[in-house]
Amino acid sequence: MARDYSKYLPTKSKNQTTKRTLSTLEILGWQPHFSSQITAEELPLTQPVRVIEVHREGLQTKGEGIDVVLPPDAEVTVGDWLLIDRQNPDSHRLLERKSLIKRRAAGTERKIQLIAANIDTSFIVSSCNQDFNVARLERYIALAFEAEVAPVIVLTKLDLCESPDRYLRDASAISAAVPVIALDARGEDPISKLADWCKPGQTVAFIGSSGVGKSTLTNALCGTQAIQTQAIREDDSKGRHTTTRRQLYIVPGGCAVLDTPGMRELQMTDVDAGVAAVFSDLQTLAAQCRFNDCKHATEPGCAVLAAVEDGTIEEARVQRWNKLSAENQFNSANLAQRKTKGKSLSKNIRQMKRLKKK
Repeated sequence: MARDYSKYLPTKSKNQTTKRTLSTLEILGWQPHFSSQITAEELPLTQPVRVIEVHREGLQTKGEGIDVVLPPDAEVTVGDWLLIDRQNPDSHRLLERKSLIKRRAAGTERKIQLIAANIDTSFIVSSCNQDFNVARLERYIALAFEAEVAPVIVLTKLDLCESPDRYLRDASAISAAVPVIALDARGEDPISKLADWCKPGQTVAFIGSSGVGKSTLTNALCGTQAIQTQAIREDDSKGRHTTTRRQLYIVPGGCAVLDTPGMRELQMTDVDAGVAAVFSDLQTLAAQCRFNDCKHATEPGCAVLAAVEDGTIEEARVQRWNKLSAENQFNSANLAQRKTKGKSLSKNIRQMKRLKKK
């Protein structure tokens, strides 16, 4: 019987008004960006699957009529699409990503940690309480901009504050390009207020600190209570780690939703474009400084300092910009140095092996 390959091919134009039933792959987030990477010769021999969870045993993947655990692979993360060999599923090819969210790994090791791949929208979640922190939100937004993922700030726990106006104002002031949504994660708000981004075939991710309501939001979209949640500590509004790993959930008739553990540490690296996008107003001012290498500290003719003096820009925002830029440059240099050392070590090992053979 002839095999139907239409599910692997690019979908029709978004302008088409006729409704149709989505294939399993499309529900998982399959898009033309991925199907265009598969050749006609590969179609009969391979099958695309998406990584929905990464755990110690390996990569949990799903596809058309397949749900299989593949061997661990440090270069693969949640949300990735793999092209597996039908005869030998353990053999796979990583398809080119549409987006990749990453950070410098926590701790002293100079390594990159992959957070998630092929995300369309990043919901950056913060509570209307002591957890709210503009500097942290700027970091999350910079990560999203760098990965070319659409960021949306979601403010939760409205019941814990007398008025959310201050939180809405401060969040909205971060970037004109980032929408801000305030909602009750436990009610019907998530489905109605996030509907514009949670469309069929899309992949969204909830990212933020522990206890801000990421799992509660995921449960609300999925219409279940499958993910365990915990209350925050009342004395400092800190959350407890309930979610321990990143996992994709499929919303019935909707999108793929990624729930993530809270991140206590969010170090920036290789996010020049992301930082520039968050602080685009300051970047524009910096271009008007007298000196090209102006540090915006005490230099004469600094357009940024002039804007602070006349009240156009808040000094705290300039300080956060300088801090984030310096951190990104330092971490990026360290990682580049580590890569150079690694390449040099590999070269020396290869030379030693060749000498032993001789």
